[in-house]
Amino acid sequence: MNGSGGKAESVRVGVGIHDKSYARPIPTEQVIAEPRNLPRKSTQSKLHALATKAISTWHRKVQRVPHVNAKDHSGRRPLAIHRFGMGTSGRNDVAREYYFTLLELGVRMPRIDQITTFILGLCFGIAALADAPGFPPVELNIAHINDHHSNLSAIKDFELRIDGIPTRVEVGGMARTTARLHALDGTPNLIKLHAGDATTGTLFHTLFKGEADAALMKTICFDAMSLGNHEFDDGDAGLRRFLDALRLGGCHTPVISANVEPATGTPLAPLHQHDYLQPYIVKWIGGVPVGIIGIVVRGKTQDSSRPLASTRFLGETETAQRYIDELKQSGVRHIVLLTHHGYDADLAMSARLSDVDVIIGGDSHTLLGDFTAYGLASAGPYPTQARNKDGEVVCIGQAWEYNKIVGLMNVRFDTHGRVTQCAGKPTLQIGDGFSHVGADGNPIPVDAAARQAKLAWLATREDIKVVQPDPIAEAEINRYASQMDKLAQRIIGNASEALCLVRIPGEEGGRGSGVAGCEQANSKAQGSDIAQVVADAFLAGSKRADFSLQNAGGARISLPAGPISFETADKVLPFSNVLIEIPVTGMQLIATLEEGVANHLDQAGSSGSHPYMSGVRWDLDLSRPRGQRFGNIQIRDRKAGLWSPIEPNRKYILVTNDYLASGKEGYSTLGAIYASGNYINTYLLYTQTFVDYVQAKGTVVRPSASEYSHQRVVTRAGKSL
Repeated sequence: MNGSGGKAESVRVGVGIHDKSYARPIPTEQVIAEPRNLPRKSTQSKLHALATKAISTWHRKVQRVPHVNAKDHSGRRPLAIHRFGMGTSGRNDVAREYYFTLLELGVRMPRIDQITTFILGLCFGIAALADAPGFPPVELNIAHINDHHSNLSAIKDFELRIDGIPTRVEVGGMARTTARLHALDGTPNLIKLHAGDATTGTLFHTLFKGEADAALMKTICFDAMSLGNHEFDDGDAGLRRFLDALRLGGCHTPVISANVEPATGTPLAPLHQHDYLQPYIVKWIGGVPVGIIGIVVRGKTQDSSRPLASTRFLGETETAQRYIDELKQSGVRHIVLLTHHGYDADLAMSARLSDVDVIIGGDSHTLLGDFTAYGLASAGPYPTQARNKDGEVVCIGQAWEYNKIVGLMNVRFDTHGRVTQCAGKPTLQIGDGFSHVGADGNPIPVDAAARQAKLAWLATREDIKVVQPDPIAEAEINRYASQMDKLAQRIIGNASEALCLVRIPGEEGGRGSGVAGCEQANSKAQGSDIAQVVADAFLAGSKRADFSLQNAGGARISLPAGPISFETADKVLPFSNVLIEIPVTGMQLIATLEEGVANHLDQAGSSGSHPYMSGVRWDLDLSRPRGQRFGNIQIRDRKAGLWSPIEPNRKYILVTNDYLASGKEGYSTLGAIYASGNYINTYLLYTQTFVDYVQAKGTVVRPSASEYSHQRVVTRAGKSL
């Protein structure tokens, strides 16, 4: 809109503006935009005319308005930029509003320090660059989520304490997030932010590769989104597919990531570095420009995801300061960082930065706020108040995970642009159905009276709300869910021979019996083909790990020879487990292997705990006592492919599913490391990892004999296999 609140006019500007294909330049003439609707008063300052002249000089100096990579408010990719002017109640600096409105639309303007001091003074005013009062006091409200990880459907049977009673409820779901954020639409000076990791984690991503996530995000229409590391799980080309889907239609969500620099000519920068990613945007909020800078975790993205080697990831803190300084030089004093590198990293970074005011974060899936009444432990207050390098207050927030919570932060600034108050509250969003767990462990719906009592208690709370799903968003989720059955039949690869299910080599009876080619599988030392292949898939899915671990019971069926579909893969790995990367020493790995066997031999636990690994092989004697069963343990070097004896004191990286990493099935050594927090959750759905492996292979074959984890086996009865 222009300064008078009237309908904005448009002019064509710049060279190299692109049409909807984002590939073909459209030649456009150089046109100098000038303010319109200037007040016809004798008090009209000469500054306005000088600023207009300065803008013209500026445009002639740089020869073109830089590349536009945004859609206007109509949803179209702009071949035009609005003209901005003043009405009778307009602002005092047309040029300054012009400049920042271009930034809000996603236009990368030249750095201010590249312009002469004369033009700088005319355009932005001395007061905006000095520390003297130069802004109206403003209240900023930030609604935010992070790390929804393709969790579009609600999570069922989630246990909370409601009015002191353990209760199963439905939590989250993108349709509830949409409803909650729409309910906030009347909030003054509201911006809606997503702090990254929208994708990867459920079959919605496995089957639709970001399309479903983009469709649901557009029912909200975020003001900005930062990239998360998992946005690169399908490479730069996969990220571009998601961003293209996010751009379709009338909603434009700028995607900002200041420390990501794709190489020109690659999927994210087909013609210009900022074709898809901007370092920041500027929003006009309450009469002041607010800069929002995106930052993504560098190391984890490079090490655990799959960006192109040519895509550069810059240091988080240095890059944030660089663009804070650039915005400050442009007259922006109110700075929000939209980060995806973890709560602890946000706290540490805030102390090393000057002029940062707010950090809205993601990546660590951190719950902030006091939710002890519901049986939930949090990592700190919401918002968390820290101090920046200048000693000024920084407001830090994060909104847990999986659409369970919507954060709403309230920040007040003084006339210097400094934070005077951090407030707000995250809201846990649930459904209106409740159940208690019966003696058999199954949920039993509460009666009508108990339901009303719970609803009455919840109505008194501010940090938990019963939220009815938005019907439009719910319809979108149902539309994609209805396609799953059909897509599940899609063939993703082939098995050249049967991959047989065995839990323990030499076990009586064959779990794979009935599948052609598996009749004698239980009599072989190698044990389970399918558990071994799943372990191979886990290792292929982790760039950091030295080896992988899968328990025998985690693979649920034998795979017959022939076509493999999504549905078949889901039957092999039907749970919602994700992959965890966890550091272990050689001694800890030996203890882990012994625990997996002792669980079923010595502790009457399930035989499903029996270990299979990729990148590790051994001899196993089940007739010996605990601590002496594993021998000749060797590790394969991932790069050289050579086997060598395990080194007890060496540190390795193990990738496994979160079920085992957390200490289940007797794996107490891993559980202790996990409990200490010394691990990385990749949030890669283990089924998706298996699907990716099958698709990459095309045809899956049994590993060669030397690659199986079990090399020689002596059964509990003393029989050699």
